Amino acid sequence: MKKLFYPALFHKAEEGGFWVSFPDLPECLTDGDDMEQAYEMAVDALGLALTSKEGEREPLPSPSAPDTISVEPDSFLVIVEFDMAAYKKRTNSKAVKKTLSIPEWLNEEATSMGVNFSQVLQEALIEKIQSRP
Repeated sequence: MKKLFYPALFHKAEEGGFWVSFPDLPECLTDGDDMEQAYEMAVDALGLALTSKEGEREPLPSPSAPDTISVEPDSFLVIVEFDMAAYKKRTNSKAVKKTLSIPEWLNEEATSMGVNFSQVLQEALIEKIQSRP
């Protein structure tokens, strides 16, 4: 899956730091003590919101064009970059057992070479997913 880019509004908080909202995901809110932490928290909150929608089989909202978003005083627009595959890899690396069939000759050759079947399958699947249009 390609990277996604969603506009976020960073609002100056009264007590310092920032709170963040996403115009395309009204339920997605977070905050941080400084710009760096607020951005990191925005990426995590965006990941949680998008994977929740995906889990509910809801379509992901299309990101709004930045020039269509109203920015209030004491706020500014930031485009948050999000990599779904990296997020899932970081937050959900639970192993799942899969049963598969391969030709006997291939099994014998790979076994004699000490091939780690799980690792080869994971690498091939990651490559397949990343090359998907």
